[in-house]
Amino acid sequence: MERQQRRLSLAEVEALAREAHAAQTDKAGRPYAEHLAAVAHGVRARGGDAEQIAAAWLHDAIEDAALTEQWLADAPLSARTKDIVLALTKRSGETPRAYADRILATPGAALVKTADLAHNADPARLAVLDEPTRARLTRKYADMRALLGLGDDA
Repeated sequence: MERQQRRLSLAEVEALAREAHAAQTDKAGRPYAEHLAAVAHGVRARGGDAEQIAAAWLHDAIEDAALTEQWLADAPLSARTKDIVLALTKRSGETPRAYADRILATPGAALVKTADLAHNADPARLAVLDEPTRARLTRKYADMRALLGLGDDA
């Protein structure tokens, strides 16, 4: 009988994500870990469970090349957390519709994406960007909310 590997605690996932993204900043020049923390908080506030909170900390890790898909495959995380992270990882050339469909088809992923969109579209966060970037991102986030069937208050 195979012994089950101990899973990373949320504190360990947070520390790992903060370290993996340490050299990165967001579009406003803020430490990227601030975004991850906000998404994790948003997932918790929306009633998300520990697996979804872990996925929130890691939701951009593969896409941003902070961690590899192989790392994720081998990581001591639940299959559900891994599935959510992979669902939230945009693929090169992928249409927004295909991305949204994958999120909707993955249990638990839509709640994490909702928290991600809520932080990305925060007016205070967008206010520091130049007008063309702000307008482009506002449209992009609204389009994704629509594809996911979310209201404007997501």
